[in-house]
Amino acid sequence: MYHFSLFSAPLLAALSLVATVGCKAQIPPAGTAIQDPALVRKIEVEVRSQFNIPSEYDVKVGTRSPSDLPGFDALTITISHNGNANTSHFLISKDNNTLARMEKFDLNNIAGQHIPVDNRPIRGNPDAKVTVITFDDLECPYCARMHQQLFPETLEHYKGKVRFIYKDDPLVEIHPWALHAAINANCIAAQNGNAYWGYVDYLHAHGQEVTGPDRDVKKSYETLDKIAREQGKIFKLDSAKLDACVQKQDETVVRASMKEAEDLGIEGTPYLFIDGEHIDGAQPLPQVWAAIDRALRAAGVEPPPAESPSAPAPTLGH
Repeated sequence: MYHFSLFSAPLLAALSLVATVGCKAQIPPAGTAIQDPALVRKIEVEVRSQFNIPSEYDVKVGTRSPSDLPGFDALTITISHNGNANTSHFLISKDNNTLARMEKFDLNNIAGQHIPVDNRPIRGNPDAKVTVITFDDLECPYCARMHQQLFPETLEHYKGKVRFIYKDDPLVEIHPWALHAAINANCIAAQNGNAYWGYVDYLHAHGQEVTGPDRDVKKSYETLDKIAREQGKIFKLDSAKLDACVQKQDETVVRASMKEAEDLGIEGTPYLFIDGEHIDGAQPLPQVWAAIDRALRAAGVEPPPAESPSAPAPTLGH
């Protein structure tokens, strides 16, 4: 058995799952490194996603060697943090399409890498090789904190190397005006992507203004509609079209996005996918940047020089 006392609870849970299989498998001591960087990235993202490996931990794909299971090779994967490391054993199919432990993971169908983003407003370089998708709640204070660290700090740090896309996941059980805000945001986005980001920026900076001192939801709705119309004037949107959309309050698009979040196992906001690698909650910005840097390197793009970001965000989000 492996000795796990060097690692934190999330990592212990992940490694305790993979260690049992590794102990049973007869793994030859020697092997060859995988030369395809795209395959290495797929394996890393899948392991991080399946076992909820914290962003600050490193995942290194090791060598592959023959195994006793037909159609599969043995594969070592090392998880490390602060100089401590533990190597676990996996199986990878001969055709490189399946990673196995007690169950199979389809490397060609990583959920976080197949999130539909058609017609969503883009911030940053539309042609960037790395995409950060955030499931966002416009009433969520943790989302507001993460948003304010992504924009402008992260956006400016990566200078066109990354594009940012938001998806709707209003937590309607605890945030009474979040759904209405998301619908208004989409009404604006239908006409102008920059106006959408302006509306999102404003709400994430003035959430208490929308909530109001008496927490009257009807007044919050009126405030949201007023802000949407003001945004429409700033960007010279079709006011009649915007008013009709705001008044209709069609929930279809937002509800569909909420269903996507549910299918992905998302239980809180903010929730980020960085080229498939997920970050749950408003994690400290250095962890977010580390994940973006990994994705950039995997895409063949050198990240910008490291620098010290602003104060870290809270570690939990709802």
